[in-house]
Amino acid sequence: MAELRPAEILLSEAQIQKRVAEMALEIRKDYPDDLHVIAVLKGAFIFLSDLARHMPGHVSLDFMAVSSYAKGTTSSGEVKMVKDLDTALDGRNVVIVEDIVDTGLTLTYLQEILRKRHPKSLRTACLLSKPSRRKVEVTVDYIGFTIEDRFVVGYGLDFDEQYRNLPHIAVIQP
Repeated sequence: MAELRPAEILLSEAQIQKRVAEMALEIRKDYPDDLHVIAVLKGAFIFLSDLARHMPGHVSLDFMAVSSYAKGTTSSGEVKMVKDLDTALDGRNVVIVEDIVDTGLTLTYLQEILRKRHPKSLRTACLLSKPSRRKVEVTVDYIGFTIEDRFVVGYGLDFDEQYRNLPHIAVIQP
């Protein structure tokens, strides 16, 4: 089997940084004070880091980890919690930060779990959205880029734990 590797840059580092800064200000406009941001590990950690640095004022952060991918390029369709939050959400304005929304199954699962924890509000920000792959309708309030159905890596996204450190988003091919 041929090795998969990044073949073409889809979004440059400059494009990503510009859009992340814009998204941070959009979110801050909606939540000027009280904001609790939750990154979905591992993929969203770089996005969250840049997003938070572009937000003026105080922002509290937390992390969760869920798994829906086996070793490969397609979702298993099953979602399981790997790491839960460290803080309560009661009465807080919460934004879930996802790297990519593909089938929508993982995000739907997260939204259902977090709504049961009684946040004041719950919104979602994703760097990448692939609407052509949706299996369920899911609300995403802040979208960095809408992309076609291509397997991408970089800026936190991986293939078999490789390529997360790329500063851009690349399409992976054999």
